[in-house]
Formats: sequence, structure tokens, C-alpha cells
Amino acid sequence: MAVFTTSQSLSAAFDAATPLTIGLEEEVMLVDGETLLPAPRAAELLAGLGGDPRFKLELPAAQLELLTPASVSVGDAAACLRAARHDLQRAASALGLRVLSAGAHPFAAPTGPLNDGPRYDEIGDQFGVVVDAQQVCGLHVHVAVGGAEATIAVHDMLRAHLPELAALAAAAPFYGGIDTGLASVRPKIAGLLPRQGVPPALGDMAGFARALEWGAQAGVVPEARRWWWELRPHPMFGTLEVRVCDAQSTVADSAALAAVVHALVAALRERHRAGEQPEPAPSWRIDENRWSACRHGVAGAMADLETGDAQPTRAILGRRLHELRPHAEALGCAAQLRDAQRRLTGGGTPDEHRALAAEHGLPGLVAALCDRFADVRE
Repeated sequence: MAVFTTSQSLSAAFDAATPLTIGLEEEVMLVDGETLLPAPRAAELLAGLGGDPRFKLELPAAQLELLTPASVSVGDAAACLRAARHDLQRAASALGLRVLSAGAHPFAAPTGPLNDGPRYDEIGDQFGVVVDAQQVCGLHVHVAVGGAEATIAVHDMLRAHLPELAALAAAAPFYGGIDTGLASVRPKIAGLLPRQGVPPALGDMAGFARALEWGAQAGVVPEARRWWWELRPHPMFGTLEVRVCDAQSTVADSAALAAVVHALVAALRERHRAGEQPEPAPSWRIDENRWSACRHGVAGAMADLETGDAQPTRAILGRRLHELRPHAEALGCAAQLRDAQRRLTGGGTPDEHRALAAEHGLPGLVAALCDRFADVRE
């Protein structure tokens, strides 16, 4: 990708994308079949997969990323993810490995080795031990908005909804063998690096181009892939990439979150087309709600970004999912949206992890997460 990117070349990528197609990227962790500790053997496993484009290396040496092609529906994308999990699990088993998908490993050491390669070596040299700590996994959802102007408009509106998605997806209460008291520790670890969390409003494609150009000139964003926020326009695919969600233990949970993102993008796209785009909310206000999502997940409260009035997160999410139902029906993901609604009961995934750990210990929790990864039944 070019170091300096013009707004014209950026626009062409987003204008060419088929509207409302969806793709998933799932970061997963390899663990030793006996100790259940991270196994830095991703390169070895990838070599055994024979160049399959569904799998690629990630920065940590114990991680791989699973990718699905652009699909017309969440169901199609989930089917591709399910097949990829099946094939990865089979290859991993042959090496004595297991695979888990969660925001963070519950009892691994805080740092771990990185994969080799010029790009990874450069990042390691730049950030030192901070990057060694990035042993966390996310679920990234790509949705093509269709059109450069609409993509940036939806980006600027979607910023305000990142805390809601984060609360619904929180799945990492344990870290380094302790209960952190958080619903998800992942964003606090990711935040050790720059360009994390809620992104700045971009205004238009020229604003995005200026941001990338400044970053390249300063030597801090030498390529668009290092625009690392929890939401970003992706020039290579012409999509909006929603990066706020923790990785999920099951395909069904990943599909539920993907359905929320898919329907939300469609709803915001419709608002833009109707000329109903509000002024972008200040990042610091969104960050306050983002902290609540990190600390409490669905069990917290969030504030209205204009008035400051706080309401229970479950109530906010309940209304949001109800509003999105017509869009989900039109997109063919109403069943997955109902699954997302069921995630609002109880304390959500963090409480479930805590219950498993209380009954079986942290190794038992990891074993259960591995079992769920391997269970690819529909």
C-alpha cells in the first residue's frame, strides 16, 4: 500500500465495494494440548495448512487469524468461519495443539514471543516490551457501506455506538491468573499502543487522506494498516472495519455480534441517505461509556452523549436491538440478532467465565473455551 494516499485513490476503493457485504476476521490463540498455555507455533501450523488463504499469521507467535470472504449475509460468513474453525482444529490436533477464542488467555504470562518477519520485527523494535504484551484476540467485522462519502459518514456516526458493541462482546475478565474485576481486560492491554480506542471523526475522505498523510510524514503510520483504532475505514477492502469486539468462544456468538454490526451499519447508512447525520460526538464522552463497557460489560450504565443522563446498559442495548430488527430482517440476520438479544440476560459472558472458573479453576475455563472452539455444529 502506498505511503501517501490521495483522497481520490481512497475514494475509488470504497466506491467500488458492493454495498452491505460482510466479512469476518477472528483472532485465535494456540495452546499446548496438555498445559493449556499459549504455544508459539503459529508459523509451524500455518505451514502445514499449505497456503490456505483463510489463515494468516498475527503478531503474537501463538496466534493465527481466520478470514472469511465477503459474503451477502451473516449466515454465509458464519458458515465460512465454521468451516475454517473445523479445518484449523483438525490441523492443530495433529500437532498436539488446541485452539481457543477469547479476548485474552486467563492465566498465561502477560507477555509472549512474536512471530518473525520484517514487519513484525519493525513493530517490535518500535514499541519494545509493550508489543510483547499484545497477547489478546479480537473479532473484526467488515461491512461495505458502498460509496466513499457514505463510508465516512457512517464511520463518524458509528463511533458513538462502539461502547454498546464492546459491552455486548466483553469476554476477558481474567488476565495473568487473576480476576481483573473488568468485563474485558483486552482494551486496556491494547491501549498500551497508540491509535487505540475511539477514533477521531474524519469528516470526509479528504480528512482520512490527510490523517494518513500526516501519519506517514511523521513516521508513525507508514501504512494504512497501522491506523489501529477500534473502528476504521479499510482501503484495501473498501469497508468499514469494526474492531471493538472481543473474540468469541463459539461461531454462534461471533455471528450474533456480526448481525448487530451489520444491521447497525445498514441503519446508519439509511440515516445518512435521509440527511439525518448528527454532529460527531466528542471522543472523550464516548470514552466514558467505553470505560463502562470495559469495567462492567452489559451490567453497567452509559450516559447520553448530549445530555449526560445515564441509563442501564442493558436497557440501552435492548432498545438498540429492537430498533435494528427491521434492518436485520432485510439483511437476513434476524435469527442472529435474537441471539444477541439473549446475551443481555444475566451478567453476560464475563459472569459465565467466572462461574466456570469458580467450579473448575482457570485451566478448566481454558479447556471449556477450547471445547467450544472445536464444536462447530450449527
